[in-house]
Amino acid sequence: MLTRLMAVMTIFCAAMQSAFAMSIDEQIDKYFAPFSDAFSNVVFLSINICNQKVPVLILLLIIASIFCTFYLRGISIWGFKHSLKQIFGRKPEFNESYNDKDGEVSSLGALATALSGTVGLGSIAGVAIAISVGGPGAMFWMCVGAVFAMALKFCEVTLALKYRRFNADGSVSGGPMFYIAHGLTRKGLRWLGQPMAMFFAIMCVPGALGGGCMLQINQATRQVISITGGENSFFEYHAWIFGLIVAILVGLTIVGGIKSIANVTSKVVPAMCGLYILSALIIILVNFQNIPDCFMTIIKEAFVPESVAGGVIGTIVMSMRRSIQSNEAGSGSAPIAYAAVKTKEPVSQGFVSLIEPFFVTAVICSMTALVIVITEQYKEYTTGMTGVELTSSAFASVFSFFPYVLAIVIVLFAISTIISWAYYGQKAWSYMFGEGFKRTKSYQIMFCCFIVIGSSMNLSSVVNFTDATMLAMALPNLITIFILIKEIKADLIQYCKKHNLITFMTKPWFKENVSA
Repeated sequence: MLTRLMAVMTIFCAAMQSAFAMSIDEQIDKYFAPFSDAFSNVVFLSINICNQKVPVLILLLIIASIFCTFYLRGISIWGFKHSLKQIFGRKPEFNESYNDKDGEVSSLGALATALSGTVGLGSIAGVAIAISVGGPGAMFWMCVGAVFAMALKFCEVTLALKYRRFNADGSVSGGPMFYIAHGLTRKGLRWLGQPMAMFFAIMCVPGALGGGCMLQINQATRQVISITGGENSFFEYHAWIFGLIVAILVGLTIVGGIKSIANVTSKVVPAMCGLYILSALIIILVNFQNIPDCFMTIIKEAFVPESVAGGVIGTIVMSMRRSIQSNEAGSGSAPIAYAAVKTKEPVSQGFVSLIEPFFVTAVICSMTALVIVITEQYKEYTTGMTGVELTSSAFASVFSFFPYVLAIVIVLFAISTIISWAYYGQKAWSYMFGEGFKRTKSYQIMFCCFIVIGSSMNLSSVVNFTDATMLAMALPNLITIFILIKEIKADLIQYCKKHNLITFMTKPWFKENVSA
């Protein structure tokens, strides 16, 4: 069956390439761009704060992150140790006996899948853009933002497991679509929950096809062309072949569902992150004499008046709009993967999810920022160098061959992100059209075709639209979290009592004195 699907996909993409290779970009610009621009203008409706245009939805994400952090008594701080025990602990209270009826994948497998979706090109290009806008101080404010984002991630993941659905074939369906619909229905708000759940699903599918698929493969293809000869590269005029290779690899992975995806990502994510961290550490160690000045520059520019506006507001705006994959807290995508975890306690996986924003921002993104700052390549943004080019230039400033290593990392980041978003989009597709073999395979074929198309297209008209759809997903998600936040807190209190998880942050919640 898989062979036949791949054959159909290859024939379809080859026919499309030959028929529209010279005009597909122009066709999109002519017919799609006006709609894309109008939709983007609505989603990115902005207000001025400190002379910075801040989209209202971005502002809501920031407010929601801060609110959840304080409402849950700083869970990002005191809950982090427990989240590590959930993954690596051996005590019975942290690792109960679960069976296949309680889910499809392990906590580590779900975390790897979620990380593969968030540790994408945004961790490389998005950080460079943020530093170009806000200066080196942007790194400091990105880490501060990650602490608040952890609490928001906890809320949406906890809800995803609480309201997930077990299908007849043993698979699990979950995510914002389900807790928006069923959670609000339990509150007597079915009239609000049902349409908002459908709106989320409708936004998730183009977000997966665009930002989670086409944009990722397009940027990876450009990097491959760059290191294989540029205009003289074979892939310069045959980019679709690279896209087809990636599409086949992705197709072989996603056809097996979340179990297959988790199995692949649990191996790919550690490898690609390890390679990237090692490469960054080499650059940092070669410039070890600049380490003190590097940190002094970051701290200094994080608090000077010019950088506060650019770092806090401008940086968050730019990174959230152009690289929302770098964090995803509040967007509602990652909870779709977490919903498949084998567990009887939704809150337990909420704790595990705290690791995701921390690792993505405080580790991967910080490594990118340190390399750019310590090599002083961030000063190159005055010449128009941003994104992947700036990060690549920082690596090349030490060893000329390092851009090749970076290219490998970028391709791995892109493929892992594509795999995760294929699953996110599939679950949204199934929510709209129902579960079923034919429905699932039709989506998977379509998704793989978009990989090939994205590899050889100019995506200027698609980027704004996909950014807008991925951001629009946050609106119904945030509204639901605000409505159900008391329910989340009650579940958290009950969980803490059960496991004697008492800290000075949580003691005021309890009437009785329970010792840890």
